[in-house]
Amino acid sequence: MSAALHARAALRRALSLQILLLAAFWLAGDLIVRSLALPVPGGVVGMVILLGLLALGWLDLRSVRLGAYWLLAEMLLFFVPAVIAVIDHQEFLSPLGLKIGFVILAGTMMVMMTTALTVDLLYRWRMRHALG
Repeated sequence: MSAALHARAALRRALSLQILLLAAFWLAGDLIVRSLALPVPGGVVGMVILLGLLALGWLDLRSVRLGAYWLLAEMLLFFVPAVIAVIDHQEFLSPLGLKIGFVILAGTMMVMMTTALTVDLLYRWRMRHALG
């Protein structure tokens, strides 16, 4: 077996390597955004790059699946600093802070609903074309 096949097999089994690979896509996207002064977050560009590589078949889904599942499962940990900031800054609980919180909540709900509808539509499209 070649070294490349061993590396792919190791990547498919190693959670930490998959998380590092996903972080590398984020970092690459961030570097692109900074160097080109693009008005989008680096993480979005990194995920577009990842999606492109997956769609082209240059990267196997199994190479990032475990890492992505882990990051999604532990997503709550990424919000802990925001909660601590609210506790430290009581002004966020003022009427203006509550308005900001409502906008954040409404924006989050819109993103979640849009994502769910997009996934549902693509799933239905894929099922229609898989059966046809």
